[in-house]
Amino acid sequence: MSFSNSASFLCLLAFSLLAHTVLGADPLFHFCSTPENFTANGPYEVNLNKLTGYLYYQTPPTGFGQGSIGQYPDQTYGLALCRGDASSSDCKTCVVDAGSEIRKRCPYNKAAIIWYDNCLLKYSNDGFFGQIDNRNKFYMWNVKVVSEPATFNGKTKELLTQLANKVEATPKLYATGEMELGESTKLYGLVQCSRDLSSAVCKKCIDGIIGELPSCCDGKEGGRVVSGSCNFRYEIYPFVNA
Repeated sequence: MSFSNSASFLCLLAFSLLAHTVLGADPLFHFCSTPENFTANGPYEVNLNKLTGYLYYQTPPTGFGQGSIGQYPDQTYGLALCRGDASSSDCKTCVVDAGSEIRKRCPYNKAAIIWYDNCLLKYSNDGFFGQIDNRNKFYMWNVKVVSEPATFNGKTKELLTQLANKVEATPKLYATGEMELGESTKLYGLVQCSRDLSSAVCKKCIDGIIGELPSCCDGKEGGRVVSGSCNFRYEIYPFVNA
């Protein structure tokens, strides 16, 4: 069972990448699978309930959980991933909220995915562990445009590429960094992969979405490309030298 066939594009007006608590309460986006559904109270739903309960327990201590419950044709696969800097308590809250909300939005779909600022949760009746998910993807961007887009785009790509190279060596497949753009401005960046991917596949995933910068965020002061397997975000912000 596959998810949506095409990426969706979401513009969040004047969002702040650093104001995590502002966005954390509501889902950023979701996809429901088509066209196959499961029967209410049937064996697939029983397995899905067990799987989401398992992810609630397994994910918070490390920020990542994955598992599979049942046997074909009612087997379900799922994972949950929390942002690399999220606390265990915030991670648990997000995963529980995600599991509850996605069942409301996709009540009988065999596959679904939902993203919050602090986490994502995904499940399917097809095994997907270790595979890059480019079918489920959305963009977010700040509506403000910088004064010199070409130069800024180059700096953004440079920072995100540095982080893509760095993320391979991190156990959480999560990396952040910043770059000075002038005397009073910095560029902040973040990249992260779902930990069912190998480090090499993670880098391939990040490199792929960096290639979408022109489509997503050309000259924008902040932006994100978010897929089912990896994501990046960047934002410029002012600072004062000590």
